[in-house]
Amino acid sequence: MATLYDIAVAAAINILTAFAFFIAFAILRIQPCNDRVYFPKWYLKGLRNSPLSSGVFVKRFVNLDFRSYLRFLNWMLAALQMPEPELIDHAGLDSAVYLRIYWTGLKIFVPIALLAFSIMVPVNWSNGTLEHSGLTYSNIDKLSISNVPTGSPRFWTHLVMAYVFSFWTCYVLKKEYEIVATMRLHFLASERRRPDQFTVIVRNVPSDPDESVLELVEHFFLVNHPNHFLGFQAVYDANKLFKLVDEKKKMHNWLDYYQLKYVRDPSKRPTLKTGYLGLLGNRVDAIDFYTSNIERLAKEISVEREVIANDTKYVMPAAFVSFKTRWAAAVCAQTQQTRNPTIWLTEWAPEPRDVYWENLAIPYVALAVRKLISGVAFFFLTFFFMIPIALVQSLANIEGIEKAVPFLKPLIETHFIKSIIQGFLPGIALKIFLIFLPSILMLMSKFEGFISRSALERRSAARFYIFQFINVFLGSIITGTAFQQLNSFIHQSANDIPKIIGTSIPMKATFFITYIMVDGWAGVSGEILRLKPMIIYHLKNFFTVKTEKDREEAMDPGSLSFNTGEPQIQLYFLLGLVYAVVTPILLPFIIVFFGLAYVVFRHQIINVYNQEYESAAAFWPDVHMRIIVALVVSQLLLMGLLSTKQAAQSTPLLIALPVLTIWFHFFCKGRYEPAFVRYPLQEAMMKDTLERVREPNLNLKGYLREAYFHPIFKAGDDDSEMDEANEVEMVQKPELVPTKRHSRRHTPMSSIGSDAPLLNQPAPNL
Repeated sequence: MATLYDIAVAAAINILTAFAFFIAFAILRIQPCNDRVYFPKWYLKGLRNSPLSSGVFVKRFVNLDFRSYLRFLNWMLAALQMPEPELIDHAGLDSAVYLRIYWTGLKIFVPIALLAFSIMVPVNWSNGTLEHSGLTYSNIDKLSISNVPTGSPRFWTHLVMAYVFSFWTCYVLKKEYEIVATMRLHFLASERRRPDQFTVIVRNVPSDPDESVLELVEHFFLVNHPNHFLGFQAVYDANKLFKLVDEKKKMHNWLDYYQLKYVRDPSKRPTLKTGYLGLLGNRVDAIDFYTSNIERLAKEISVEREVIANDTKYVMPAAFVSFKTRWAAAVCAQTQQTRNPTIWLTEWAPEPRDVYWENLAIPYVALAVRKLISGVAFFFLTFFFMIPIALVQSLANIEGIEKAVPFLKPLIETHFIKSIIQGFLPGIALKIFLIFLPSILMLMSKFEGFISRSALERRSAARFYIFQFINVFLGSIITGTAFQQLNSFIHQSANDIPKIIGTSIPMKATFFITYIMVDGWAGVSGEILRLKPMIIYHLKNFFTVKTEKDREEAMDPGSLSFNTGEPQIQLYFLLGLVYAVVTPILLPFIIVFFGLAYVVFRHQIINVYNQEYESAAAFWPDVHMRIIVALVVSQLLLMGLLSTKQAAQSTPLLIALPVLTIWFHFFCKGRYEPAFVRYPLQEAMMKDTLERVREPNLNLKGYLREAYFHPIFKAGDDDSEMDEANEVEMVQKPELVPTKRHSRRHTPMSSIGSDAPLLNQPAPNL
């Protein structure tokens, strides 16, 4: 059991680690050679020039202005100075709202901590229950509810505080939901025009023996949306082509590397082995090898493009359909298209950057099977992962280490080393054990077939949260209780076991305190150092960079990893709400995390991260729901604890609390969530009217023509004989075969997807 001294040692280690990271960052960020590592976003926006281009040679790589080293914490003030509206323009709404999650944590837990330390801590401390209990405990546990005697009237204080904390949390959540919903609507109604405002994706297009998918889509929307349909973009199964182009790009990189190597030393041609990992096989000339492979891949790419262009089996039963107005797109996206609800399924198209093209080629009927397989795999992953986590938790303590390596027992029993192990090792062990989990969950989400990156990340985040709730939170409590109180379980009667569990759960707060310090304090401060991107950038800069474009590609700005970051934040919400009444000493550690993370990630969003997509804060309902879940869990656990404490008079009054919290969730869901799943027709009409007045000659058809090209077609290929014009013709203007429906006769106009021009007007009438 970790003592107060152990926690102090762990806190000192993590504080020193965080401070060391900040000092290292402050020094490295002002060195000219690292400018692209710590400010890549400004380079991508074209608003920053490289300091390496001019000046004295030494000054181009090392900052000789010693006064700048004294201002090593100025970055914190700079990160807080940018107003939120400017931050939204600079980084997008997703990034700004992501920061509000940390700000919400501060707004919830700072007042709760003040109340808890002024009321709860004195009530818990002024008892002597643990001293006479025979249980293993520390001074920190004397600050918890475990130190209140069974049946004490003091439990009324905990009940009242539970109501106060719950009402305050709900009040903050309601205000934040309202603010974020308003921000989203304002963002969507902003003057900035985006292709997804005019586009829906239609899936599960029914098969027809007389018409191709291209003809079916055009005919259906010309008939059912005759005054608003503008055009469509077919969805192609280009996954094989994508792999070929990706392989060719990798070959080009290796060719550039060996050519640069040969330029530096012309006396010797570089060679390589063609076998496994370059260790086996015949030795050949590296430049000739990659040149011949690139030529082969260029031919395969050209053939594959022709096959896709001429074979209808590569056309998927889905399409991106564009409309003349936002109002028309909103109507189509939010209504049922036919009497059969299983076909012609329409929804808002993701932003072009947000589309996950590989999954568009998955047949719609296969998605249900994929989801079932993924769900079963996640179930087994979650519950079988408990076994190794329990083993790690059991070994990451003094007894486990002494059994594994008995010859180290004299060293381990040293007071300082023992404190480090008990206060630091369990959190580190758990953190290392979870490193590969996000990647596994993301692969499972991709297998399920989501068509947007934002949906992939939200799905992965939901599963990561469930996993952490079951394994990290419940698993750590259960295994920790079993191992720490094993002696009590053996020697006490069966009737006393519930009381022992109820007393032991609050004691697990010491483990979570160490975990917060390792993962939250040291982890967040390590995020700003960007050690891995810095090393990779300098290696690329030294070996492969030849041009300014190469140098830009060597930068790795990264982005907000919502699938890992948000579930981690939610774990801290869960811990804070569960232990606010039970063990309030944990709250200051959580507040430090939220404050530190808010400043660090604000700096990263302003200067580093380049968000890959924009979902207009579509993730906020998930954030709200998970905090509500944490609140309900905290109420149920407190109810269970008080029942083991024989607080018969106060415990029944807690039953109303989760009921009221769930009612509050449904109130917020009905009041605010529609803003995140629907687009108001009034807003769409207002925006369309404004745009019609300001830009009467807008060529919307031209604006949307290339918006939803598959990147593999849009980007083209340097060595391919197919030029960009031919690619546009292949993807956007398929040859239509006359059918029995003669859609040209029965519809008033053609679309983007057809060869004929618009019959009624030269350009869309907006």
